[in-house]
Amino acid sequence: MQEIFEKLQQLQTVLSRKFDIKKEIEEIPRALSTKTEMLKRLKSSYLEKNDTYEAGQERIKHLRHLMTEAELLREDSEKKMDSITTQREYEALDTEIRDAAEKEQSLRKDIQREEVVLAELKESMEREEKLIQLQEAELNEEQVRVEEETSEREKELKRLVEEEESAIVPDIDSEIVFKFERIISNKAGLGLVPVKGGVCTGCNMILPAQFVNDVRTEKDVLFCPYCSRILFYEEGEMVYEPGGDMEMNDQENVGGLSDLAEDLGIDLD
Repeated sequence: MQEIFEKLQQLQTVLSRKFDIKKEIEEIPRALSTKTEMLKRLKSSYLEKNDTYEAGQERIKHLRHLMTEAELLREDSEKKMDSITTQREYEALDTEIRDAAEKEQSLRKDIQREEVVLAELKESMEREEKLIQLQEAELNEEQVRVEEETSEREKELKRLVEEEESAIVPDIDSEIVFKFERIISNKAGLGLVPVKGGVCTGCNMILPAQFVNDVRTEKDVLFCPYCSRILFYEEGEMVYEPGGDMEMNDQENVGGLSDLAEDLGIDLD
C-alpha cells in the first residue's frame, strides 16, 4: 500500500500540473478576446460617426440649395426695382429683397455651423481610423502570440500525459485513478493528505477512531468522508483540544457521507 501512496503522490503532482496547463490554455485567449471586443466597439463607433458625417454632408448640400434659391430670388427682385412704377410695388419688392437676404444670411450661418461640426467630426474619425489600424496590428500580433503559447502548452500537456501520467496509472486501480483525478480537479490540486492526530489535514475534520485505525493499517485506499480526499496515516499530535470545539479552516470542503457517495460512489460501510 505504501507503494500505491507513493504512486498517488507522483500522480497528484502530474495531475495538478495537467489541470494547471488546461487552465492556462483556457486563459491564454482572454486577452485576445478583450482586444477583439475593444476593436469591435471602436469600429462600431467609427461607423456611427461616419453615418453622422455623411448625413451632415447631405444637410449642408440641402442648405446650400436653399441658400442658392434665396440668393436668386433676391437678385431677381433687385432687377425688378428698375421697372417699378408705384410705391406699392416698391414696398413689395423691398420686402422680398429683405426677406430673401435675411434667409440667405441665416442659411449661410447654418452652413458654417454644420461645416464646423463636420470638421471636428472628421478629425475625430481620422484619429479613430489610426487607432483602429493600430489595434488591428496589435490584435494580429496577439493572435500569433496566443497560437504560439497555446501550441507550447498543448505540447507540454501531451508530453505530460503520454510520458509521465501513462507511466504511473498502470500500477494503480483504474477506478481509483478516475476518482483521484476528479478529487484533484475539485480540490485545488490536493487529493492525497495525511491523517494526523485523528484529523484529516485536508479539511481539518475529526475522523471516527475506527476509521483512523483503518487508515493506519493501510489495507485499502480510503477516502475522507468529509472532503473526499485519499488519506494516509502520519504520526502527529492532536490538532484540537479534547472536548473542545475544532476550528473549521476549510468549510468549503466539508460535506457528509452522502456527498461522498454521490460524488465518488464510495461505500464507506
